[in-house]
Amino acid sequence: MDPEGYEEKILHQLIGFKEKHVLEVGCGDGRLTWKYAALAQRVTGFDIEMDDLLLARADRPVDFEGKVTLTQASARDIPFPRETFDIVILAWSL
Repeated sequence: MDPEGYEEKILHQLIGFKEKHVLEVGCGDGRLTWKYAALAQRVTGFDIEMDDLLLARADRPVDFEGKVTLTQASARDIPFPRETFDIVILAWSL
């Protein structure tokens, strides 16, 4: 994991999430999602593993319920038009 919080610090240094629609490829249990979702306008996360998505949905902060959508899908066939998102994140998914 990242006990020092370097991943979050660097992520926010490199990317401006404010008012952006973010696609997170391989969101897993939401570990990274919750670190930037407060700034984003909307977040769509997907993962192929339903067990991870169930954990993410269970851990999703109440404030993010209408803002963060989590769905099952494969990165081999991303089911969203590319024009839908301002930012795409893929971390620790390969």
